[in-house]
Amino acid sequence: MALDQPRLVVLRALGLGDLLTAAPALRGLARAFPAHRRTLLAPASLTPLVALLDGAVHDVADVDYRQRVDAALPRGCHRADIAVNLHGRGPESHTALLATRPTRLLAFAHPDVPASADGPPWHTDEHETRRWCRLLTAFGVDADADGLDLRVEPAPEARGATVIHPGAASPARRWPVERWATVARAERRAGRRVLLTGGPDEVEAAGRIAHLAGLPEDAVLAGRTDLSHLARVVGGAARVLCGDTGVAHLATATRTPSVVLFGPTSPEQWGPPARDGRHIVLWAGRTGNPHGQRVDPGLLAVTVPDVLGALDRLDRLDRLDRLDRRAVHPSISPAASGPRAP
Repeated sequence: MALDQPRLVVLRALGLGDLLTAAPALRGLARAFPAHRRTLLAPASLTPLVALLDGAVHDVADVDYRQRVDAALPRGCHRADIAVNLHGRGPESHTALLATRPTRLLAFAHPDVPASADGPPWHTDEHETRRWCRLLTAFGVDADADGLDLRVEPAPEARGATVIHPGAASPARRWPVERWATVARAERRAGRRVLLTGGPDEVEAAGRIAHLAGLPEDAVLAGRTDLSHLARVVGGAARVLCGDTGVAHLATATRTPSVVLFGPTSPEQWGPPARDGRHIVLWAGRTGNPHGQRVDPGLLAVTVPDVLGALDRLDRLDRLDRLDRRAVHPSISPAASGPRAP
């Protein structure tokens, strides 16, 4: 970095889904400030996916605010020309950024932080992607909420497979293992290969699903993929089944058809783009505590037949898509019309 190069720091010290919903805002900042050195303050584990954001971010400073928002930010991000709060409404995150003494702060207005007074108001019931684009627009930065895509090289082992990701950050958002096993067994009987993904702490649940569904050992990818490989698996799959978690946003970003189960949180705030028919949202219309220690009753209201019905809908949509593409390009054979990254 040149000594006189202007610097921009962005606080988004959360998880996978949080990063992906902020992708349009990060890309908007890159277009608006192309000469700035752009540093993202986020968990270092997200670096492989940050690298897929078309150069929107130059580097990642390891910051994880998922548990607490009052830890001091790294010295290397101090005295930036511009600090952008894509983390929350404040005041804690505002205060943390202001402690680094930036020249300018872009953030939502909070009455306890006078330096944020020129920011727009926070809207509680707003989709997460549109929220951050609206923040930037208020400061004259154009951000396209549709800019969600990640370009990944599809993992060959995932081609044509149904990927089931049963885990989520809290028990409230985890559909029962036995139900996932019933869905996996139905997919296997339909002649589809099933892969089970998850983090190191989800290996046991994935193994139990595989056992109950009669899947082979190599169907369990949980604990065996880093984020980069997980993105390639999702990008190469025929379909993804999961709850309200980061993998749902990976499916959106790689344009992989998905069925997403919502429970305590409304899809109006965290769901895939409503206009995109590749993604089917199942929600009983009930909200609750997304951080609860027991599975949410609203999520339990989504049944196995609901999920199987959604899978049938995806199959019908896929068949129609194949027919449409063959009508325009008669040389395309059915075997050549599998999913592909954007």
